[in-house]
Amino acid sequence: MADLFEEKAKDWEARPAVSRIAKGVGNALLERVRLSPQMRVIDFGAGTGLICGQVAPHVEKVYAVDVSQAMLDKLTAKPALHDKVEAICRDILEQPLDLEVDLIVSAMALHHVEDIRALMQAFARHLSSTGRLALADLDSEDGSFHPPDVQGVFHHGFDRSQLQAILEQTGFRDVQFVTAVELDKEGKTYPIFLVTASKA
Repeated sequence: MADLFEEKAKDWEARPAVSRIAKGVGNALLERVRLSPQMRVIDFGAGTGLICGQVAPHVEKVYAVDVSQAMLDKLTAKPALHDKVEAICRDILEQPLDLEVDLIVSAMALHHVEDIRALMQAFARHLSSTGRLALADLDSEDGSFHPPDVQGVFHHGFDRSQLQAILEQTGFRDVQFVTAVELDKEGKTYPIFLVTASKA
């Protein structure tokens, strides 16, 4: 499978929008999810490690999962993440991980996955009985957030009520949304939510 982020990885963290989203989502996540030194976490769509870098100091282990080896190479080049973070280049819908974790986090990766229901089912399989989700992505938008010729984007954001229904139908409860950050881009404002949920 082609690495759609191979070129983007080179300057990913230099992009102001990327750092603003990572900061806003990271702050919201740390405010709303209780982390502990015994926790094991999957960061789905971990990219260069901007979110797991904020989570890792508070937990036992983070499994940074992404389908882009180029992005993960940037992550593994960060000395601060070596002790706590294990990078795994894999599509967990096709190849589930042989592990169970306490928390799955994700930032701006859901819109790159075509079958969201199947993804939530995969998340449930990877979570312990008391596991939680904390997922961030765009609210529904008109398709202008990404360039028109971009590859690998299957959703123009998400309707919160529809995503909540999918979460509840796939075994999650206590679904709560907050707006983590708003991104201003070319005269438009794009809200980015953080949704948390517990495995039922």
